[in-house]
Amino acid sequence: MAAGRGISQILRRSFQFQLLAPSLVSMIRQEDAIESSCLKSLGVLALVGAGVSGILSFGAVVYASDEAEHGLPAPSYPWPHKGILSSYDHASIRRGHQVYQQVCASCHSMSLISYRDLVGVAYTEEETKAMAAEIEVVDGPNDEGEMFTRPGKLSDRFPQPYPNEQAARYANGGAYPPDLSLITKARHNGQNYVFALLTGYRDPPAGVSIREGLHYNAYFPGGAIAMPKMLMDGAVEYEDGTPATESQMGKDVVTFLSWAAEPEMEERKLMGFKWIFVLSLALLQAAYYRRLKWSVFKSRKLVLDVVN
Repeated sequence: MAAGRGISQILRRSFQFQLLAPSLVSMIRQEDAIESSCLKSLGVLALVGAGVSGILSFGAVVYASDEAEHGLPAPSYPWPHKGILSSYDHASIRRGHQVYQQVCASCHSMSLISYRDLVGVAYTEEETKAMAAEIEVVDGPNDEGEMFTRPGKLSDRFPQPYPNEQAARYANGGAYPPDLSLITKARHNGQNYVFALLTGYRDPPAGVSIREGLHYNAYFPGGAIAMPKMLMDGAVEYEDGTPATESQMGKDVVTFLSWAAEPEMEERKLMGFKWIFVLSLALLQAAYYRRLKWSVFKSRKLVLDVVN
C-alpha cells in the first residue's frame, strides 16, 4: 500500500510538471521577447541620440559658418522713435544731417531726398534755401541749346558724390558705396545694423588676416569692409553744443537715415491713432445699440398656458 501511494504521488507530480511545463516555457519565451525588445529599443534610442548629437554639432558648424558669412547679429538698441505713439527726435535729425554732410556725403549719395524735404523737419525754409544755394546744379539746355550751372533750389536733390558707378568704384578700390536714402529699410534690422556697423570697427582677432585696403568689422558680412572707420570723437562740431562722441554721432546719423527712409512715419502713427479712436467710438455705439435693441427680447417673460 505504501509503495502504491508513493508511485501515485510520483505520477501526480510528474503529471503536474507536464501541465506546468508549457506555461513555464511560454513565460521564458515572453521574458526573452521582452528582453530582446528592450535591447532593440535601447539600440534605437542610441541611434536617435547619436543622430540628434550629430544634427546639433552640424547645426553649430552651420551657424558658425553662417555667422562668419553674414556677420554678427546687431544688438537691439532702444530707439526713441520705435514706440507706438513716439515721434522722431528732430534735433537728432538735424545733427544727423550735419554728420551726413561732413562725414558721409563725400562717398554716399542720397538720391531720393530733396532739400525741401528738410523744411519743417530739421531746418526752416530760409535755412534750407541758403543751404541749397551753396551747391551748383547743371541745368539746361538754355535758349542756345547749351547746358549751364545755377545755384541749387529747394526742389533739387542732394548732390551726387560721383558722376557714375564706375567713377565711384575706381575711387574706392572697386567697392561701390551704396545709396543711403533707404538704407535702414534695405538692410535686415536696418537701424540696429547701421549703428552697429558704424561703431563696430575692431582689430581683427587672432588668426584672422585682413588684406590691405580692407578693415575688420564683425557686423559686416565676411568681416572685411572697404569703408574705414569714419566716426571718431570730435569728428564734427555740433551747432547746439552736443558732445560729438562716436556713439552720439552714430545715433544721430541713424536717426536721420531712418527719417529719410520713412519720412511719413509720424503722420502714419497720428492717422492710425485717429482711426483707432474713431473705431473705438463706433464700437461703443454698436454695443449700446445692440443692448438697446435686444433688451426687449431679453427682458420679456414667456407664460405658458398649461390649462388649455
